[in-house]
Amino acid sequence: VQLVESGGGTVQPGGSLRLSCAASRSIGSFSAMAWYRQAPGNQRELVASMTAGGSTNYDASVRGRFIISRDNAKNTVYLEMTSLKEEDTAVYYCNARTTTNKGWTRYNHDDWGQGTQVTVSS
Repeated sequence: VQLVESGGGTVQPGGSLRLSCAASRSIGSFSAMAWYRQAPGNQRELVASMTAGGSTNYDASVRGRFIISRDNAKNTVYLEMTSLKEEDTAVYYCNARTTTNKGWTRYNHDDWGQGTQVTVSS
């Protein structure tokens, strides 16, 4: 599967951006989709996720400021980011997880986009 992110850019603190992740196949086929980010010198971290059933989860640092959503008809997942802070600066990656069960074993396969740069700076 191909995941193509867009919407990154440079904004001032307090600004907003909306990231998009377009998938090459139905997003309903994934067990979950998520946004991760990685700042220079840091490990990649989970920002927000949404299960196939629509349950969402957010990192504490973005809760109340970021919203993950999806448009099944467009096979696209979004990350609406508001009240941006300088510490939100990072490359943001889209993730799609496919889960399969074989007997008692569960297998997870992750696909990743190429990333989109978000820079928050005055």
